[in-house]
Amino acid sequence: MALFAVDALAEKPFRDEVLDLIRRDAVESWSAEDLLTWAVGKFHPRLTISASFGAPEGMVLIDMLHRIDPTTRVFVLDTGRLHAATYDLIDRVRDRYDKQVEVVFPDASEVESFVRAKGVNAFYESIENRKQCCQIRKVLPMRRYLAGVDAYVTGLRRDQNANRAETRKLAIDPAAGGIIKLAPLADWTHERVLEYVGQHQVPVNRLHREGYPSVGCEPCTRAIGPGDDPRAGRWWWENDEVKECGLHVHEESDGSGI
Repeated sequence: MALFAVDALAEKPFRDEVLDLIRRDAVESWSAEDLLTWAVGKFHPRLTISASFGAPEGMVLIDMLHRIDPTTRVFVLDTGRLHAATYDLIDRVRDRYDKQVEVVFPDASEVESFVRAKGVNAFYESIENRKQCCQIRKVLPMRRYLAGVDAYVTGLRRDQNANRAETRKLAIDPAAGGIIKLAPLADWTHERVLEYVGQHQVPVNRLHREGYPSVGCEPCTRAIGPGDDPRAGRWWWENDEVKECGLHVHEESDGSGI
């Protein structure tokens, strides 16, 4: 497995241990709970959960980490175009887990420049415009936020799409400056996620009951029909087989594995 951007770990006391675990794929046999417990002990309080509040995986991780350490941080990217149901779920998590969700916003001037130049819904016009919108509203804000932490947890699973098939449970993320990226649910199935949700009564986005397997920005997400691919409701006007916003584009090439 290739390792990239390790210079960011040069001054960290955990550098050698983490690199050794990655080289040996040592954590691939660990349970999600075991990996999270290790991560809390190693990185807290500079550990955070990346949760979209639009997919059940993130909610499972919030619940797991709350049981391990209730003070673990959680952040969400508020693009300014989220569904009302997503905002409602953020408030439910605040109440249920007594947790201060860190809401991360895009740079207002970058959004304004894009909208003035191309229009409010320019993302429908071309893949280039859509990716630029995602870059401004999601990718850049996330990179700015992650500059202040040592590690973050994502809900990526290998069977979500082809681009995530090589996701590792522990990796270095070069796109985020070389910090640690954890995907404790990488080897879980969707059915296992739902089983955990039911067993622990984990709150999830109410749009799942209306045919939304995942919930992103309101204008870029819609319900799907029986038998449709779970990602069919995301950017449905595009023909690309692998559709991503840009947050997790490095997994397939360098094993950085959200």
